[in-house]
Amino acid sequence: MKRIQTILKTIVLAAIAGTIMVSCVPQKKMLILQNTSNDTTGQYQNERSISYKIQPGDNLYIRVVSLDEKTAMMFNPGGSASSQIYSTDASIYLNSYTVSDQGTIEFPLVGQIYIQNLSVEDVKTKLQGILDQYIKETVLIVKLVNFNLTILGEVARPGQYKVYKTEINILEAISMAGDLGSFANRNKVTIVRQTKTGSEKYIVDLASDNILSSNYYYLKPNDILYIEPLKGKQFTFAQFPYAVIFSAISTLILMLNYIQ
Repeated sequence: MKRIQTILKTIVLAAIAGTIMVSCVPQKKMLILQNTSNDTTGQYQNERSISYKIQPGDNLYIRVVSLDEKTAMMFNPGGSASSQIYSTDASIYLNSYTVSDQGTIEFPLVGQIYIQNLSVEDVKTKLQGILDQYIKETVLIVKLVNFNLTILGEVARPGQYKVYKTEINILEAISMAGDLGSFANRNKVTIVRQTKTGSEKYIVDLASDNILSSNYYYLKPNDILYIEPLKGKQFTFAQFPYAVIFSAISTLILMLNYIQ
């Protein structure tokens, strides 16, 4: 009788241990920025060549601020009330300047201005030179409206996110989405980036600290991040017979109680 009890207890413990092992992800697969050398500290060079070039279809928020309010109103969509109507993302978009297929924007009093392949700072400098011909002592604000990131896959909150600064790296972007999930494949993160002719796909490894010096550490407007799940996730959640295992464990426990 005792031998039977011992065998049943062993089976129960083995079943519980097996279930736990299958359900867990090794810690090594959950870490990022793992050191590829034995150094405890490291320096990572990154040129940060992230200056985005304006392309057709982009939207620019342009606002002229001056002591001469009447003249400044002619350059600002919405006139003097423009500071009040820019309260939502939609209002900023609707009152922004859209770059045409020819790479130009229609600027009041001036007409068509070619800005394609210029950075936001270059656009600001070019417009400032034009404005100085019409109005003195102005402050020009130029922002890229459509700096969006789409984050999909194994993150806490997948979706599209707006970025309200000039640059963002891949770790900051993932933090916006609530961090990586336990079953995220940190060795295989896909970046889809728009190009002049279509799109390009890049694979980066977040588990390695080499990402810090990668050309893809800093993201660009309209990038798409896709974090693949580990191969074991589908088996763990879809194929592993949890119901059968727990039912068997319950039955064995009842048998143990009955035998005792």
